[in-house]
Amino acid sequence: MERFLGQVGLVTGASEGIGYAIAQRLIHEGAHIVICGRRPDVLKAAADRLGDRCTPAVLDVEDSMGLAALIKKTHAQHGRFDLLVNNAMHVGWSPIAVTELQAFQQDFRVNVDAAFVSTRAAMSLMQEQGQGAIVNVASINGLLAIDNMAAYSASKAALIHFSKCAAMEAAAANVRINVIAPGVISTGATVDALGGIPGYTEAVAGGVPMNRLGHPDEVASVACFLLSDEASYVTGVCLSIDGGKAAQLVVPPPPES
Repeated sequence: MERFLGQVGLVTGASEGIGYAIAQRLIHEGAHIVICGRRPDVLKAAADRLGDRCTPAVLDVEDSMGLAALIKKTHAQHGRFDLLVNNAMHVGWSPIAVTELQAFQQDFRVNVDAAFVSTRAAMSLMQEQGQGAIVNVASINGLLAIDNMAAYSASKAALIHFSKCAAMEAAAANVRINVIAPGVISTGATVDALGGIPGYTEAVAGGVPMNRLGHPDEVASVACFLLSDEASYVTGVCLSIDGGKAAQLVVPPPPES
């Protein structure tokens, strides 16, 4: 398939995990993709694997001016800008009672502010060229509540609604903006987080209706569908990729008689 032949775009937080899988799929289907991340060595290794149609850019997405400039530079170099995936994220983990305001705001700076900056820059270019597609990567945490992750969950909920608002403003120019909400996906970071407690990975997987964790490629498939012309009449939606978890109502079993 070459759904993105000749198209140009940016995937943030693409050194590994979900971002890498999305960039890999876009490149495989014909796009030229700029990937950005904070760690030069990891980013270079990812770009080397992705090949000639990948350009790495060392960047912390909290650098608002740098992020907007990267999008404008990419457009200037290629004469177009078609695709944007805001995947970079920050995950805070602490009870509200002991969370400092600065720590709470950190999740919003990465998960919402950066997406706002890049979406604003990309929307302007896409509206001028009369087409484009953006996918913002939220989380099941933006749909459901969980202990000790108030900052992350609130920021992802904000990202979902921001994406819908942006979709309404961009729709008339044939610029589509959608958001995905992955559940527990088997990335390196997730494996590290769950693997430190014996049996915890299996317990988390057992709590998913499909009885397993998701794979980054499964998220990439949905993201690339939304970015492609196959989704040409789809904008302003949030698609969960979570094995059914967001649809699940957990009820205690009846007491034994």
